[in-house]
Amino acid sequence: MFRKNTAAFVHEMPAGAISNVDGDSDYVRVQVLTNAGALDRDKQSAVVARLTATVAAAAGDESLAERTWVLLTEAPEGGWGLWGRAYTNAELVAAAREEIGKLQAGS
Repeated sequence: MFRKNTAAFVHEMPAGAISNVDGDSDYVRVQVLTNAGALDRDKQSAVVARLTATVAAAAGDESLAERTWVLLTEAPEGGWGLWGRAYTNAELVAAAREEIGKLQAGS
């Protein structure tokens, strides 16, 4: 359920479509969407650090780490939909535990 619904999308934007207050547009924006409460503070920090490092490494430009914006967005309760159904956080947690159980049983 979760592996098949985890994805990355790259949207190339025209020059000048994103900038800081000085007009510099050599930035990358990464947005992560999760259900509410999926990431505690330590996980938030880890996700931001790893995605920032990944972007800089992929671009071959370590200075890009200073110009990467990571936006963590939480879907509201019941606002996360898969397979044509909106799930509550409790339902998502239960589904994740079930998937983990299946994976562990298969190993």
